[in-house]
Amino acid sequence: MTTPLQSLIEILDLEEIERNLFRGRSPQERSQRVFGGQVVGQALVAANRTVVDRHVHSLKGDFLRPGDPKVPILYEVDRIRDGRSFATRRVVAIQHGQAIFSMSVSYQVEESGLEHQTPMPDNVPAPHETPDPGMFDEKIRERIPVEYRQWLDAPQPIEQRLVSPIDPIEPEKLAPHLAVWLRASGRMPDDDQLHQCVLAYASDLNMLDTCLLPHGVSWMNPNFQSASLDHSIWFHHRFRADEWLLFVQDSPSASGGRGFNRGLVYSQDGRLVASVVQEGLIRLHKG
Repeated sequence: MTTPLQSLIEILDLEEIERNLFRGRSPQERSQRVFGGQVVGQALVAANRTVVDRHVHSLKGDFLRPGDPKVPILYEVDRIRDGRSFATRRVVAIQHGQAIFSMSVSYQVEESGLEHQTPMPDNVPAPHETPDPGMFDEKIRERIPVEYRQWLDAPQPIEQRLVSPIDPIEPEKLAPHLAVWLRASGRMPDDDQLHQCVLAYASDLNMLDTCLLPHGVSWMNPNFQSASLDHSIWFHHRFRADEWLLFVQDSPSASGGRGFNRGLVYSQDGRLVASVVQEGLIRLHKG
């Protein structure tokens, strides 16, 4: 039987249908729109297929329209520049004749230089010391709507453990800080680019939760509407997405129906391997 992680890796393995043109598919779930992390990951795969002997150091994407999970997504790559040290690609994801996502990706040859980093927070519980998200208190589970409960109970390609668990139905108002351990739910091939693509997928799982914390709003609230608007990642060091990574997030601002979020990704030994920034739509409609 195919595992959720194997299914994710298969979804990230795009079909090349013409030079600079690739086709991706979505998992056949009940979701009404394509998960944003999937589109970011697939767009990165498409860009990677057009670059040799350079590694990704940054990507910056914009979500333009909701993706339709029932039809394939075409990824068109523009080879904007191939310099001596850097290369640039622009990827546009297309469905129904319209762009649903665009992304710029920058590559660099391997290079050494000055180094420093923001240190990993102290006194963070190790992954095995954090609560298993699969073991919801039964009283909480009974309050979760059936459609969400089925999704929460289903096996996932990414394992997550919140350092400080949050009530998913009636969250209390908290400071806009969130820390979560995450990793792929099984062993992955020794492919640096694949590990970057899986982290790109995972980095869109809970960033918008951070900007909701000061407001005590649950993403399950029927009057709440959310969507990722843009997503940027900077890769600083090599890492394995199938080993525990600590994703430390904060939200400096929410205004105009948008929430702004930042995140630092650390390997378990304290090395800063990636930085993430995202702004998302957060509308709370009147009931």
